[in-house]
Amino acid sequence: MAAYILRRLWQMAPTMLGVILLVFFLFNWVGGDPAYILAGKMSNPEQIANIRQQLGIDQPYYVQLWIFIQQIATFNFGNSWSTGEAVSSIISSRLGPSLTVLLPLTVIETLIAIALALLIAFRRGSITDRAVMVTCTVGMSISILVYIIVGQYVFAYQLGFFPVQGWGNSLAENLFRYSALPVLIALAVGVAPSLRLFRSFVLDEVNQDYVRTARAKGVPERRVKWVHVLRNASIPIITHVMSNLPALLIGAFLIERFFSIPGIGREVILAVERSDFPVIKAITVYVAAATMLFNLLTDLLYQAVDPRVQLK
Repeated sequence: MAAYILRRLWQMAPTMLGVILLVFFLFNWVGGDPAYILAGKMSNPEQIANIRQQLGIDQPYYVQLWIFIQQIATFNFGNSWSTGEAVSSIISSRLGPSLTVLLPLTVIETLIAIALALLIAFRRGSITDRAVMVTCTVGMSISILVYIIVGQYVFAYQLGFFPVQGWGNSLAENLFRYSALPVLIALAVGVAPSLRLFRSFVLDEVNQDYVRTARAKGVPERRVKWVHVLRNASIPIITHVMSNLPALLIGAFLIERFFSIPGIGREVILAVERSDFPVIKAITVYVAAATMLFNLLTDLLYQAVDPRVQLK
C-alpha cells in the first residue's frame, strides 16, 4: 500500500508541472499586463513602470516562472493586489465557511440519493419510479437562481425561519443557522441529478447474475439490496462524489454570493472582478492539487469498500 501511494505521488509530479506551466502561460501571455489594470485609466508610463517593478513582472519570464514555482513550494503566493492581505491568509480564512456548507451538503445529498436510488431501482417501471424520475426532470429544469430567490423570499423573508444573508463567528451558529437554508436549496438542486445517476449505477448491478443467484439461495431482499448490490454500485458512486468535491469549492459561488457566505467560491468571483491574479493563481493551483489527491483517495476507498479490488 505504501509503495502504491508513493508511486502515485511521484506520478503526480509531471501533471502538477503541466498545471504550473499552463497557469503561468495563461496569466502572463493571455491575461494581459496587470500593471495597466492596477494603474487605472489616468496612469502614466512612470506609474506603470513602478507597478511592474513592485509586482516583479519586469523580470524575464524564466525568472518569473522560478518565482512562481517557489511560491507553490512554500505555499506563499505573496499578497493580494486589491486588498494587500496575504493570499495564504485569504484562502485559509475562506476555506472554513465553504466546508461548513459543502461537507453537510455532500453527506446528506449522497445519503438521500443512494437511499432513493435503491428504493426505485428495485421497482423499475412502477408508478413510484416514474413519479420520482418526472420530479427529478422537472427539478433539474429549474435554474438554481429560482431556487435561491424563492427560498430566500419564502423561508427567510416571509416565514422568518432562516436569516436572509450573513455569517456568524461560531461554528455552531454558522452550521445550524446561517448555512441551513443554503444547504436545503443546494439539496433541492443537487439531489435530482445525483439520484438519476445513482439509479443507473444500481440498475446495472440489479440485473447481474450474482443478484439472481443470491435470491435463488434465499438471501433476504434487504441483504441483497443493502449489501450485495450497494457494495458493487458504490465504486462508481465513490468516483462521482470524490471527483466532484474539489469542484464544489468553486462551483458553489452562487450560493455563497447570494447568501454573503465568505467562502472560496465567492472569493474567486471577487478576485476575477478585481483582476486579483495572485488569488486566482493560488486557488487554481490548489484546486488542481486537491483534484489529484482526491483521485488517489478514491482509489484507496475502492479497496476499503471491496477488498477484491487490486491497486496497481
